[in-house]
Amino acid sequence: MERYIEKFIRYLEIERNYSSHTILNYRLDLEGFKKFLGSVELEKIDYLTLRKYLATLKEKNLGTKTIARRLSTLRSFFKFLTRDGYLKTNPILSLSSPRLEKHLPQFMTEGEVTKLIEATFAKSEKGERGLRDRAILETFYSTGIRISELVGLDVEDIDFIGGVVKVMGKGKKERLAPIGDTAITAIRKYLEKRKKQSESLFLNKSGRRITGRGVRNIVAKYIHIAGIKKGVSPHTFRHSFATHLLDRGADLRTVQELLGHANLSTTQIYTHLTTEKLKSVYDKAHPRA
Repeated sequence: MERYIEKFIRYLEIERNYSSHTILNYRLDLEGFKKFLGSVELEKIDYLTLRKYLATLKEKNLGTKTIARRLSTLRSFFKFLTRDGYLKTNPILSLSSPRLEKHLPQFMTEGEVTKLIEATFAKSEKGERGLRDRAILETFYSTGIRISELVGLDVEDIDFIGGVVKVMGKGKKERLAPIGDTAITAIRKYLEKRKKQSESLFLNKSGRRITGRGVRNIVAKYIHIAGIKKGVSPHTFRHSFATHLLDRGADLRTVQELLGHANLSTTQIYTHLTTEKLKSVYDKAHPRA
């Protein structure tokens, strides 16, 4: 089993060009499956074996989303093995995944975004650190990029004249994302004040590239300062970015490109948000609603 896992991991690295984070998740899922199998050989795995594995996952009280992800890993694994001739038949084809509940993503109002960003002007946050924090929040909201994409930015990725930023997205796919003048100005002010020179755009207090954990702590701090009660994370900026664009008339295909979604269906979740807003306005404004 171990050698097949290694072959699959190399396939993900070389042919699929997946990120190290994604590959780690695949490896952990497959290691867990290998532990469940014990001495069972790969060729002996059948539908009943997989049903028992699914039952084991449910006994551990894992969330539906976690179980679905682990089964998705196995689907990719067995598809690879059958495609390359290591298995004659794919044992997971007849196994269905648990149905996932669709939750609408949390997003901020335009006023809440402004309030959160303005919190970086707190007296305790003057100087380089406050300018960095403001530039991070402005960049999140201006571009809608993911946290992994933001921490990976270098100074040279920002086109200050053209108003675009080069982003390394999922699957190591590059794209150009527009960035507004307000965010550009915030980044300029931060770089002018920054003491340490580095190719990395955003630095931590030690002068090294900031981490995802560091960015999450920054967002959490300003949520507290701004007094925003709803749950807000760095990804909430991405949801807010997409929702506000659609609210102001952007078409779905454009928002798909801006977010770097491979499939339009991934972007369509945001149409539910705008529909809910329209219904809310209708209920409040129409005399016979």
